[in-house]
Amino acid sequence: MRALLSVSDKTGLVPFASGLVRLGWELVSTGGTATALAAAGLPVIGISEVTGFPEMMDGRVKTLHPKVHGGILARRHIEDDRASMTTHGIVGIDLVAVNLYPFAAAAARPNLAFADLIEEIDIGGPSLVRAAAKNFPDVLVVVDPSDYPLVLEALQAPEGPTSGLRFELARRAFTHTAAYDRTIATTLDGVRVDDVTHKFLRDPVAAAAALPTVWHPSLTKVKDLRYGENPHQLGAWYAEGERGFDWSEGGI
Repeated sequence: MRALLSVSDKTGLVPFASGLVRLGWELVSTGGTATALAAAGLPVIGISEVTGFPEMMDGRVKTLHPKVHGGILARRHIEDDRASMTTHGIVGIDLVAVNLYPFAAAAARPNLAFADLIEEIDIGGPSLVRAAAKNFPDVLVVVDPSDYPLVLEALQAPEGPTSGLRFELARRAFTHTAAYDRTIATTLDGVRVDDVTHKFLRDPVAAAAALPTVWHPSLTKVKDLRYGENPHQLGAWYAEGERGFDWSEGGI
């Protein structure tokens, strides 16, 4: 079994990777994640050993390769997919643990140059997450370090991870990438272009005062309600942000 680990948030990384190694998993990793794993004394295969290409363009290109995405997207129950893996020397990747470049943290820095902000837009990470989530029956996808213990526990169960867990992790993964793209779109709404100087200028004050081109609300379910507008309809209460309603404070 092979796991691909490539994380910006390294919380819990080493214990999780150590757990995988104890269970007989092979680790593949990129950049700083590979360095952290090697520093912890864990055996790790660099992504370049898999692709045959070096990480290039300041890390912009490292995982976008058929030997990576073929290993993730191959449907193990389809003979043609398995044959393609054999023909092209593709090794299956059975777990993908990825969290993305910290774009939101970068966007919160109003004086950060636009060119530097753009570099915080992750390309390979969302591709890995979406590929693994699409092929969730065969590949576990983990985007939140708080799920590491849950995944390790499931891997140690006699029957392995359940279909329900695999699907739930996939849903969380798509929610993760959707929120990431929403943050990028909202941030870029606050950028103006000077066609005379060909400069892209961030204007957080103007962005905060103006109505957005597209509104991307993010609402979290607080609780299910007894019924919706009518007794035969479902209903729920949602609040903005991840925290939702805090009953101890008596408000949102």
